[in-house]
Amino acid sequence: MVMSAKERKLSRLGSCKGATVAGGCGGGGGSPAARGHRSAAASAAGPQRRLFAALFAFLCAGVVVIGGVHVIGASFRPVLRTAWPSGTLNAISSDAGAQQAGGGADTVLPSVQIRHAVGFPDRVLLILKDGSSLPAPERFECLYSPANSSELRYRALLAVSLPDGSRLVHCPAEPSGMDISLSLSLSPPVAPLQWDRLVYTALVDTRDNSTVVFAKGMNLRPGRLGVASRYQCVFGRDLSKPKHVLTSPVISAAQEIFRCVTPARIRRYLRMSTDANSNGDTDDKPMLVSIRTKGQRDSTLPSIAEPEPLPRYNRHRRQKAHSMCVCTMLRNQARFLREWIIYHSHIGVERWFIYDNNSDDDIEQVLNTMDPSRYNITRHLWPWMKSQEAGFAHCALRARESCEWVGFIDIDEFLHFPGNQTLADILQNYSNRPRIGELRTACHSFGPSGRTKIPKKGVTTGYTCRLAAPERHKSIVRPDALNPSLINVVHHFHLKEGVRYVNIGQGVMLINHYKYQVWEVFKDKFSGRVATYVADWQDEENVGSRDRAPGLGTKPVEPEDWPRRFCEVYDTGLKDFVHKAFTDPDTGSLPW
Repeated sequence: MVMSAKERKLSRLGSCKGATVAGGCGGGGGSPAARGHRSAAASAAGPQRRLFAALFAFLCAGVVVIGGVHVIGASFRPVLRTAWPSGTLNAISSDAGAQQAGGGADTVLPSVQIRHAVGFPDRVLLILKDGSSLPAPERFECLYSPANSSELRYRALLAVSLPDGSRLVHCPAEPSGMDISLSLSLSPPVAPLQWDRLVYTALVDTRDNSTVVFAKGMNLRPGRLGVASRYQCVFGRDLSKPKHVLTSPVISAAQEIFRCVTPARIRRYLRMSTDANSNGDTDDKPMLVSIRTKGQRDSTLPSIAEPEPLPRYNRHRRQKAHSMCVCTMLRNQARFLREWIIYHSHIGVERWFIYDNNSDDDIEQVLNTMDPSRYNITRHLWPWMKSQEAGFAHCALRARESCEWVGFIDIDEFLHFPGNQTLADILQNYSNRPRIGELRTACHSFGPSGRTKIPKKGVTTGYTCRLAAPERHKSIVRPDALNPSLINVVHHFHLKEGVRYVNIGQGVMLINHYKYQVWEVFKDKFSGRVATYVADWQDEENVGSRDRAPGLGTKPVEPEDWPRRFCEVYDTGLKDFVHKAFTDPDTGSLPW
């Protein structure tokens, strides 16, 4: 009987299986003759197998060499690498990564991904994707790998992570034309954008369905409205593809702030993305917004601005959560922060918005010592250079739903009440007068007061000699009364039409401005200034301005008579109040 091919195959498999059990069919059994035949065959096949293995190894080596040539020819790009031991990395890796790796020693690295990169004159700012695991800064290295050269390594200048998801890494400045990538992830290289021509943040205002866009590079004049019709807002995931973006008209343009209509499709997208983010989902390619200049040479600014919804407007709420809040912008002022917060809490401030402009001192540790049940403090990372006015506008919008009044003062400025009225009395006098939108108060500038070292008990008790005449004024504003353009200069805002400001008398309220402290503190002013429209102290520009120290020039060289300067009137009013209100009767110490 003729057997089919399939039957013959099954027959061979079955006979082999039986032979295996009996010791034959390729096993170790069988007759001695048969085993000798197989051994001879194997010996004959040995050289062929070795030749094949050598050929296979040669081909694999060729693939590696070709790949290496490609890597060597890659562009010069820095990467960020951690120096952590593998055990530490394994301990902090995500649960999902541990599951993928089986929970053993080969657990995957933390998922660190660059979302944006911005080049500044002295550093590169890396904005990481929310949820990225950020090791301590001393564990980071910025790696620069130029073509045909050995790898260069520099430790990261700063690494910051906040509970709200903000994660920033600062690396040393990169050579021109370089991309940035990370060794901790498979993220593709990112080309750093330039800080001075950039849309850097945006807020969505649900009160009027507008988007407030903050941008550098338009060079609008300070304190004046620009021509809004020259610009339009552009929304999209990829702004380089005109067919895939939405545009909307700009309502107002002033300084670095543009307000435009939020398209209905963008509002729906933001609602959906907010719901997705609350469920733990993140968008790998988020929605961006930018500013386009209209005309024959249409141009759109580069953007990293993802529209962020403001707290929803509650038109039925009659009273806000806080009567008095404070916004400030600082850099490396941690040693003065406790005194400033504790003092202002005592006089009636209920909420603090601290905009941190690249501090690398102990600000996080200091804020961690403040009892959150007593001090309602939010630290917001604001890394943008020369942008204090934009930061204050940003803060005014964020504070609007919860704060009736907001003071815009610096960390070396202290509200003081020489008379019998308190802060609560003053605010109450004007809270029922909606046509009053700003309270202006004079500033007295204090000098070193004969000191050569930082006073151990704080600035309010350490400096007691000042200039006779006030130099400027600062403001407490009602956020609801601000002009929609959000124009502000030197700590005071333009107000809505029909709303006005009042000057508070110096006998009622004023500000002690500890501007000219001991040289150790004062010299830090030469490192740069946050205000947009004032020159840095080392610039040969507006040397005679009131923003400068009279007669100091542009060099951080201490004058011999510095401790005795700016001393025309001895004023111990605030010092006396502080000793009375804060001194511990048993130890004589102050709470800061």
